[in-house]
Amino acid sequence: MKKVIIASLLIAVTAVVVTSQNPVNLYGRAAQGAKGVVAAAKPEASQVGVDILKKGGNAVDAAVATAFALGVLEPNASGVGGGGFMVIKLVNMKEAVVIDFRESAPAASTPDMFKYGEDGKVIGNASVVGGLASGVPGEVAGLLYALDNYGSKKIKRDKIIAPAIEWAERGIPVTVNLASIIQDNLGKINTFPADAAIYTKDGLPYELGDTIKNPDYAATLKAIAKGGADAIYKGEMAEKIAKAVRDAGGIMTAQDLASYQVKVRKPITGTYRGYSLISTPPASSGGTIIVEILNILENFDLATYGDGTPETDHLWIEALRLAFADRGKYMADADFVKVPLAGLTSKDYAKTLAAKISMDKAMGSASADDPTKYESGSTTSFAVMDKAGNMVAVTKSINYFFGSGVVVPGTGIIMNNHMDDFALKPGHVQSIEPGKRPLSSMSPTLVLDPDGKPFMAVGSPGATRIIEAVAQTISNVVDHGMTIQQAIMAPRLFAMASGAVQLEGRTSVNTVKKLEALGHTVNVRADWDAYFGGVHAVVYDRAAKMLEGGADPRRDGQAVGF
Repeated sequence: MKKVIIASLLIAVTAVVVTSQNPVNLYGRAAQGAKGVVAAAKPEASQVGVDILKKGGNAVDAAVATAFALGVLEPNASGVGGGGFMVIKLVNMKEAVVIDFRESAPAASTPDMFKYGEDGKVIGNASVVGGLASGVPGEVAGLLYALDNYGSKKIKRDKIIAPAIEWAERGIPVTVNLASIIQDNLGKINTFPADAAIYTKDGLPYELGDTIKNPDYAATLKAIAKGGADAIYKGEMAEKIAKAVRDAGGIMTAQDLASYQVKVRKPITGTYRGYSLISTPPASSGGTIIVEILNILENFDLATYGDGTPETDHLWIEALRLAFADRGKYMADADFVKVPLAGLTSKDYAKTLAAKISMDKAMGSASADDPTKYESGSTTSFAVMDKAGNMVAVTKSINYFFGSGVVVPGTGIIMNNHMDDFALKPGHVQSIEPGKRPLSSMSPTLVLDPDGKPFMAVGSPGATRIIEAVAQTISNVVDHGMTIQQAIMAPRLFAMASGAVQLEGRTSVNTVKKLEALGHTVNVRADWDAYFGGVHAVVYDRAAKMLEGGADPRRDGQAVGF
């Protein structure tokens, strides 16, 4: 913990120096490039993506290479055993697409597969640790689908995956952040011998400056490079994955893997003060709720209220409460449940919600309204833009850090624990069903400027906090004229339909006191708190004809451009 505090202080001192010299590159995390920029949670992964762009690949090629590299460089957050979403808008595409490679529930799943008490709370930890917690992974299928259908075809699959293989064989550096995460999850890691064999030294955590090699994962990636998705979803590897999950108490079969399907979906769209929003549809709640939040806030003049003021923060809290109440009641996998998407994203509906907000008093909690009258789910995220205007945003995850803890022996694959993202009691729109995808908050988002031209690719990890982090970053740029790095670094807040408001510690004392005076119950967290996500984004400065990437100091992120 002391290391983390010292590192944060050093970063803060650096920020003071850099800010006065170059507001675009606060913390040394940002990057500019006329030809392309990648902003990811690890600088090495961003470099992998940029190298692909330099070789003539397009934004999708770079995104897939970055994604595979992140599975090695940030193994606690994503990888072959997980899933996610990719939003793609290439200049030659009339409409953007969403590649949904979210995990799905195994065929033997049931609504009551987890034990729970009369209070509705799950008994034990089977939904987060062990085989029963794992959904059928979609990462490899989704990434390769995107590469095959939207990649440039100039760079072959083996070359796209090669950098990830090299990092797995060479070994990844243990940063302050990774060392802290391993320490915090040591109990789970040591529960599973195959996990401990990779991520500990004889049961003890790795320390800053150490290197972690994963030759088994390198071999798995080589198999994927040679055989494509079939290397994971069919044959020997599928049998190994299914057996490891079952040996850890799960129900997954090789047939579950063979039956997995990537979904190509129409994105959720909306506008905010003339800018067009393109984001994720169900089974992610992210895009819908981002649009709903920003629709509510569009009824208020945030620019005049100012950044970080009591008035602006109060409005954010109330908009979040209203939108998250709707999220809890309505959002689920739309392949299984009718979700009132048009109503939830309606400007008229947002006006009715905005009218509930008083500037003089906190609502305290919110209940879901009826959007049907207006009808007509530890994660990583990164963004890629190139000089042609191609845009890609990706968020992918194994859920909690180190997922379920289950590592498939001989493969290096960490299995997800995304079954915990379902409502674990029968009778809810989000209850478990075979083949259903658990609700997600992953919100990779693309933004077009008022002229309809490429402007921003943005996303964040952070569970439900993803939604607010992405929405606030967009607002910071649009409402307050911030650079993308300034927008990412601004203090964040978070609130759900009820409960305490979470504020980052750099929020002004004046704002905290005034929020409390309005009736908000406030919890002030650390100055720089990974709880609030880790936004990575790229914007296009049309006047300067320059791409600018921003990365989050709350994680190990850094943008790279050329």
